[in-house]
Amino acid sequence: MDKIWLKHYDKEVPENIKYPDISLFEMFKRTAEKYREDIFIRFMGLNLTYQETANLIAKFAGSLADLGVKKGDKVAIHLPNCPQFIITYFATLKLRAIVVPCNPMYVAREMKYQLNNSGVENIVTLTRFYAIIKGLQKETQIKNIIVANIKDYFPNELKLFYTFFKEKKEGDRVTQEKEDHSFLDLLKKGNPAAIPASNVTPDDVAIYLYTGGTTGKSKGAVLTNRNLVANTHQCKFWMGDIDKSSFLVVLPLFHSFGMTVGMNTAILAGGKVVLLPRFDAEIVLKTIQKEKINYFPGIPAIYIALNNYPDVQKYDLTSIRACISGGASLPVEVQKQFEKISGGKIVEGYGLSETSPLTHCNPVNGLRKVGSIGLPCPGTVMKVIDVATGEDLPLGTVGELCVKGPQVMRGYLNMPEETKIALADGWLKTGDIAKIDEDGFTFIVDRKKDMIIAGGFNIYPRDVEEVLFAHPAILEAVVLGFRNPYRGETIKAYIIPKEDGSLTKKEVIEYCKKNLATYKVPKQVEFRKELPKSIIGKVLRRVLRDEEEKKLTAVGKQLSK
Repeated sequence: MDKIWLKHYDKEVPENIKYPDISLFEMFKRTAEKYREDIFIRFMGLNLTYQETANLIAKFAGSLADLGVKKGDKVAIHLPNCPQFIITYFATLKLRAIVVPCNPMYVAREMKYQLNNSGVENIVTLTRFYAIIKGLQKETQIKNIIVANIKDYFPNELKLFYTFFKEKKEGDRVTQEKEDHSFLDLLKKGNPAAIPASNVTPDDVAIYLYTGGTTGKSKGAVLTNRNLVANTHQCKFWMGDIDKSSFLVVLPLFHSFGMTVGMNTAILAGGKVVLLPRFDAEIVLKTIQKEKINYFPGIPAIYIALNNYPDVQKYDLTSIRACISGGASLPVEVQKQFEKISGGKIVEGYGLSETSPLTHCNPVNGLRKVGSIGLPCPGTVMKVIDVATGEDLPLGTVGELCVKGPQVMRGYLNMPEETKIALADGWLKTGDIAKIDEDGFTFIVDRKKDMIIAGGFNIYPRDVEEVLFAHPAILEAVVLGFRNPYRGETIKAYIIPKEDGSLTKKEVIEYCKKNLATYKVPKQVEFRKELPKSIIGKVLRRVLRDEEEKKLTAVGKQLSK
C-alpha cells in the first residue's frame, strides 16, 4: 500500500522510531535517574517520587532474589491498581524474571488455569484474595505467596480510618500461614545487594499477558522487553508533547491497555501516574479536577458513564488534552459528548494483547474519520486478507486485518498450533474484519467470529450498534446473531435504556427500520439493566450467546416432549 497513511500523521509523529536497545526496566531506571525528585505515583493522596519508587523496587527485588526468584522464573501479580503492583512489576523485570499479570476478579477455576498454564511459582496477592490463592496452592506450582494490603500505601489518617472501619468489612483482615510472606516485611528486609549481577536484555521475555477470553479460552501472549519498549515509544510519539504530564490510570494495570498506554507511557514521559483501584464516576471526575489530569486512557463504557453522570457539568475537566479510547468500538455520539464536556480530544485506538497492545490510532490533532480506528503506529504495517483464501485484498475491500511491527508478540505460551495459525512471516492475524480506505484509515467492521449471516447477507454487529447508540433513549447496546432454521441466523439486540423507562421494543425495531437495510433490522429486542463485561468493559458476547443457546435448547426439549 506504499504506506498511504503517512500523509495523515500529525506533523510531530515520525514514520519510524529508532527504539533504544534496552529493557523495560532500564527504561524505568533512566527516567528515575532523570526525574529523581518528581512525583511518579499518586495513590489515595500519598505521593511517591521516582527515586523513592526506585529504592522500593530495588529492595523488593532483593527479597525476591532471597526467595530464589531468578532469570526465567514467573511472578504472578494478582493485584488491583496500587503502588505494590508497580513495585512488583519492575522488581520482577530487574531480576530477568517474567511478569504474569492476573485479573483479581477471576474465580478460583480461572486462576487455576492461568497459574498452571504459565507455570507460576511466586505470586503477590491482596489480603482479600489470600484465601483463594492459598486454596489453590496444592493444585498449582506456587511456592511463595506474598500478601499485600490495599492500605499499605494509604496516607496515615486514611490508613487509620480504613483499619478501624473498613478493613474487616472489605475482607482485608486475614491471618496468614507462617510459611507465607508479608509484602511490607519483605520490603523492610530487602537487600539490593542480594540481586545477582545480570543485565536484562531486550530480547528477554518480559510478560506472559493473557487474552481476555471474550471469545474462548484465554491464551498467554509471550511479550519481550523489545515488544513493550517499542510499543511504549509508539504511544508516546503518537500522543505528542506529553513530557511531565499527569496520567489518570483507572484502567487495570494487569491489562495491556492500562499497562502500556497508561503506566509505561507515563514513565517514558517522566509523568505522574495517578492510580485509582477501581472505576467510580464521581471519584474519577473529582480526581480529574483536583489532579489536573492531562491524559486519560479509557474504554467507551467509562466515557459513557461520565457523559451520563447527573452532575458532570459542575466538574472542571478542561485540563484534559487527550484520551485514547480502546477495548471496544467508540460510538460517535459518545465521542462528541465527551469532547464537549471536557474540551479535550478523545481518539479511538486499536490493539490486542498480542501486540503490547497498540497498533492503530486516530491522529490527536489532525484528520479523524468517524468510526475509524485510525492509522498504523510508526513502524507498523497492515493489510487485509481474504478470510477463506488468505490472499491480500485491495483497498476498500472487507477482510481480516493483519498487522506487522516491533510490538507483535513472539507467540502463544504452550500453544504451538494456535501460534502457527495466528502468526505467519511476522504477520499477525487479528481476527477482526476490517476495510482500509484510500487514506489508510482502517475501519473495523466486526470480529470474524461475531459476523452474522442472515438470509444470505453478511451483517456486522457494529453497523447495527452504531445506529442504536445514536438513539437518545439508549444508553448501551450490543447485537448478536443466533441460529435460525429459515434465515441462518436471527439478529437480537440487547439494550440498556436510559432511566426514564419510556422506550419500548416496538419503538426500537421501528427506529431501526428507518435507519437500516431491512435485513439488518433486529428481529428480537431484550431490555437489560446491565450487560456482562470483562474487567476493561468489553461486552462478553460469549456469555450472552451461552445464555441464549441454553434458552433455545430448553425450548427445543420442551417442544419434543
